[in-house]
Amino acid sequence: MAARENLRKEDIIGLIPAGGSATRLDPLPCSKELYPIGFRLVDGGRETRPKVASHYLLEKMQLAGITKAYIVLRQGKWDIPRYLGDGSMLNMHLGYLIVNLPFGAPFTLDQAYPFVRDALIAFGFPDILFQPDNVFIQLLTYLEGNHADVVLGLFPADQPDKMDMVEVDHAGRVMRMVVKPRHTELKYSWAIALWTPVFSQFLHDHLSACKDLAADQPEISVGDVIQAAIDNGLHVDAIVVSDEPYIDIGTADGLVRGVKYFAGQLT
Repeated sequence: MAARENLRKEDIIGLIPAGGSATRLDPLPCSKELYPIGFRLVDGGRETRPKVASHYLLEKMQLAGITKAYIVLRQGKWDIPRYLGDGSMLNMHLGYLIVNLPFGAPFTLDQAYPFVRDALIAFGFPDILFQPDNVFIQLLTYLEGNHADVVLGLFPADQPDKMDMVEVDHAGRVMRMVVKPRHTELKYSWAIALWTPVFSQFLHDHLSACKDLAADQPEISVGDVIQAAIDNGLHVDAIVVSDEPYIDIGTADGLVRGVKYFAGQLT
């Protein structure tokens, strides 16, 4: 991997989990990652087309110069590659992988391990909407001058009991991750990340060690793995990248909020 002080965009790969079944939104006419949220201009601004949920995340990666990404699917979500295709719609190169283990997003991400183990990873959830457009640029700029294994992008939390809350010290070091606390004084949650091969290897090894237990345990979240990484001495930093909460369209209330927020926007 390129040295942090000389990061090249071509060394970075986007990694996007799309293995969920969207049970909280059943029935849906499409994968939730393809639900229309707002509109986009095409043909030099002369035509208008629907803009799907996952487009927003991919667009923000592309704006940061990240042009390669893997989307990891579960069986049956073939409408995603059918719609996004090879990524030319976004001036990106997209690849698709199939996950076989239904134990949560970390196992979905680890399906890409053989392909991304030596890359710098830009991570985001395709059903979470957020502003501003330059969030991945902010993470890349931070990592260029710091030696973290993981950098999290923080957002003000408007529903802490449904989010991974993050405690950060005065230097930006993440001290702990609190997953969906009933009560907390913490103010920020994370939704995006940039990580080095050090964390990709930790993720792979950690999941390999607990794979036999996963079937009998609650679903493991990415936040759980990040906390395990902190407990094992990995350097995890975080920066606030927005002054607005993100919107999770994986719930009916969030979907309504997302559609209303972007209804009048053309991008």
